[in-house]
Amino acid sequence: MNVTEIYKEIAYIYSEGNASRNGSLGELNAPSPLNHVINILTIITLSITMISLGCTMEISKIKAHLFQPEGVAIAMLAQYGIMPLTAFCLAKTLQMDSIKAVTVLICGCCPGGSLSNIFSLAIDGDMNLSIVMTTCSSFAALALMPLLLFIYCQGFTGLEKAVPYAGIIMALALTLVPCAIGIAINHYKPSYTPVVKKVGLSILTTSCIILSILSVIATKDVLWMALKPDIVGTAALMPLIGFMLGYGMSVLCRLNAQCSRTISMETGCQNIQLCFAIIKVAFPIDVIGAMFLFPLIYMTFQCAEALLLVLCFRCYQRFKAPAEAKHWNGDIKQEKLQQP
Repeated sequence: MNVTEIYKEIAYIYSEGNASRNGSLGELNAPSPLNHVINILTIITLSITMISLGCTMEISKIKAHLFQPEGVAIAMLAQYGIMPLTAFCLAKTLQMDSIKAVTVLICGCCPGGSLSNIFSLAIDGDMNLSIVMTTCSSFAALALMPLLLFIYCQGFTGLEKAVPYAGIIMALALTLVPCAIGIAINHYKPSYTPVVKKVGLSILTTSCIILSILSVIATKDVLWMALKPDIVGTAALMPLIGFMLGYGMSVLCRLNAQCSRTISMETGCQNIQLCFAIIKVAFPIDVIGAMFLFPLIYMTFQCAEALLLVLCFRCYQRFKAPAEAKHWNGDIKQEKLQQP
């Protein structure tokens, strides 16, 4: 029995026996042309995202961090240790069915995304570490995503042999090849980099809006199922736990505050475009049902919580600087008074 057959069987069992009880699945019959458009836009969005991300990477900076790998090693441990375990624990605690669990696990096992670089910049993080961590986690995903999914899927009935390796590898290839193209452009034709990033951002923004609208249209019959308390709660808790534990692990490993903030953002921010692509490529839309929208719900909470943390940090900076200046001026005056 192949992966699609396994999930179709799971979908049938839950839609017949448990849908009325927990609302986990619903039959979804998206029009074929609409489905094809969503597939194409998903690939375009992912490819443009990774080309633009690759254009921010410099080979010299990557080498510098690889020769001093302490920060990157801790960041990788946080990315692939904290997030998959968090996804597994939440799915188990909330007693999710197989379709929900595998979707949450895929999201938890994804590497860091390009949004983490933006939020790292906003929170005054180490941008070199942020970009190198995103690069390393993206390439490491080729081996670690299938491995981690295989390990964690053993904890759910019906998922022991249902890891969609082919779909994951295909989606990762769509990630790594454009990323390598972006790195090559930035290295050999650096003058093209600003244009590529500017055009890429415009196309990416437009395609994301269109993709979101089409996804809602395709899943309108089961949209309400994606707003169940366990799904929304998981989408809200996962990034928050990632931010907090990523920072805590960095502090325990005695990294400086700037690196700790960077690793916090990198840990909590998943590559949602990749998650979306894997779900779309690996599972028929009538099987994945409402969970097709989970990455979009996750991204909403991920951005909201990251922005809140950035706001808190900015407020801290604003009030800390005058206090430190006042303390410094007071020390200077005290020294002058003590002088003969």
